Amino acid sequence: MATIGTDILSVKKLLSAGEVVGIPTETVYGLAGNAFNDDAVLKIFNVKNRPQFDPLIVHTDSIAHASTFVRSFPQKAKQLAEAFWPGPLTLLLPKSDTVSDLVTSGLSTVAVRIPNHPLTLELLASLDFPLAAPSANPFGYISPTSALHVENQLGKKIPYILDGGESTVGIESTIVGFEGEDAVVYRLGGIAVEAIEGIIGPVQTVSHSTSNPKAPGMLKSHYSPRKPLVINHLPEILQQYSPNKIGSLTFNHLVDSIPAENQRVLSPAADYPEAAKHLFAYMRQLDSLPIEVIYAELLPEKDLGRAINDRIRRAAVREV
Repeated sequence: MATIGTDILSVKKLLSAGEVVGIPTETVYGLAGNAFNDDAVLKIFNVKNRPQFDPLIVHTDSIAHASTFVRSFPQKAKQLAEAFWPGPLTLLLPKSDTVSDLVTSGLSTVAVRIPNHPLTLELLASLDFPLAAPSANPFGYISPTSALHVENQLGKKIPYILDGGESTVGIESTIVGFEGEDAVVYRLGGIAVEAIEGIIGPVQTVSHSTSNPKAPGMLKSHYSPRKPLVINHLPEILQQYSPNKIGSLTFNHLVDSIPAENQRVLSPAADYPEAAKHLFAYMRQLDSLPIEVIYAELLPEKDLGRAINDRIRRAAVREV
């Protein structure tokens, strides 16, 4: 079983030896390995049971370090990096030859991020290589937002989990790439589209894909609990299931006819960052209850509500 602790030196030794470990970030916990070591990168795919056509995000501690493994840094990318790094922003940039095709799934771009977590930034600053790190969960399941979540899912497969407390953002980073001069949001995430547009002007948003994604986290089915999650079918669900076998996930209110102990309200104050922080943890809690189905409602399509809705849709078996 994995050791849980805050010993950065032990983690550094493990990573330098080609091992993979759990690390905290402000978005979700990552499963990290040396991005320049193909054997370590293969371990990440194997531990997660992640398809190798789904690229990984490379984490580093500074724009200067990121510049050493990309071929160019477009002006709009620099503006976003200066505005939001460290933070929940990933940039798709032309990769240099130091980054293997295994990390990028054969793409000519590499996904790069500087995470905003003091322990992980300290770890990254101590390494002479960046870390490839997708979320530290079995592929397709709910992303982890605590060291305990990682231990419960992957603890028997990895030697160490760096414990940085609960993730403060709670959903994955926003991914932005560039097609010519145009910025494109490939994955909605912890920075709202409105905030990005406030820095560089209008952007396009691309929906997820079912195969050969252009960026990490674009697969259509993802983040799913084991219990079926259904959006906007409450009358139907109430006809098919006893109320005490139904769970609910809503933005800011309780649902009539479902027991209160089976309900999770993301933010009673209708606060989008609070809702994002709670999303995966509450999905996980509902999944552990003795229920048979989860009813979910979508949030208003604005601010971080867009990213939260994206995760709910991809976790769902159906919606209206």
